[in-house]
Amino acid sequence: MITVKLVPHNILYAERMSQLTSAPEVKDALGLSDEQVSLEGTKGFIDFILKQEEESKQYSRMMLNEENKLIGVITLKELDHIAKTSHIGTWIGHEFWGRGYNELAKEEILHIGFTELGLDYVFAGAKLVNVRSQKAQEKLAYIKLDIAAEFPLEHMKLEEQTGAACILNVIEKTTFLDWYENRGRG
Repeated sequence: MITVKLVPHNILYAERMSQLTSAPEVKDALGLSDEQVSLEGTKGFIDFILKQEEESKQYSRMMLNEENKLIGVITLKELDHIAKTSHIGTWIGHEFWGRGYNELAKEEILHIGFTELGLDYVFAGAKLVNVRSQKAQEKLAYIKLDIAAEFPLEHMKLEEQTGAACILNVIEKTTFLDWYENRGRG
């Protein structure tokens, strides 16, 4: 049985993180440079995340599998404590794709976002060319798809950040928490 544990970022995992993000499947999907996936670049990323968390701008966790091995990262970024919104971002090492880790990690971090961080909406976007990410989001029972018309500013912001055409989806607090409380029943 697969399990995922979310833990705070730690520089001790930098080498493993660098290895995972250096794989072409992950590196290309994330649009990362050789410098960014290097050991020094990865250490810089971890430092950046820790500073962002201190400033309450992000809530990011490393994903460990049932063997306590780092398999990826999941982040609630752009935390807006006034609008009660955030964007979710995640990546998983290529060898762990398609096993269900991403969905488990999303369930855990969304629960934290809605119950502990006080969020009402978590946006999930994907570049139109990233069909794999879109398909993963479409599988989520609690997501509302293609909501760019309802949230045009969020959609525009996403496309500006990525420099690409994107689809925008949203997870709403009440829908998610209802699903979370009733999962496994019926």
